[in-house]
Amino acid sequence: MQVNKILVPVDFSENSKKIIQYGAYVARQFAAKMEAIFVAQTFQDYSEFFEPHMPILQFEEDLVASAKERMKSFLAESLEPSDECNGTVLAGDVAETILEYARQQKMDLIVMGTHGYKGLEKILFGSIAEKIVKMSPCPVLTINPYK
Repeated sequence: MQVNKILVPVDFSENSKKIIQYGAYVARQFAAKMEAIFVAQTFQDYSEFFEPHMPILQFEEDLVASAKERMKSFLAESLEPSDECNGTVLAGDVAETILEYARQQKMDLIVMGTHGYKGLEKILFGSIAEKIVKMSPCPVLTINPYK
């Protein structure tokens, strides 16, 4: 199996810091390129449930812009200077966007955590890791950050 491109989904949680470090380790072992991806959840599908105080599109644009800045600092804080990693920020359904990006970019491996944020987010959006494992176009290495 040839592993040249590794995708690491992150949510900027403490767990993500551990996961990106695992991704960097795997990338070094295969001499592969690594890319981190953060997907800002869009809320257009939920607009019938609430009346937003600001236009949803403006909110999502601001969220993506903020996440791009956060991605830069996250990678700088989490990785060794010798680790190369591009950061991508997109908006959409988290699992579907990650899967589509992996397909489009012809990723060879996805390295992701089994646990990100907890609580209400997991109840509302389900297990992103489970969806990606079931539908991924490439192998998925899941990491339990608590072990």
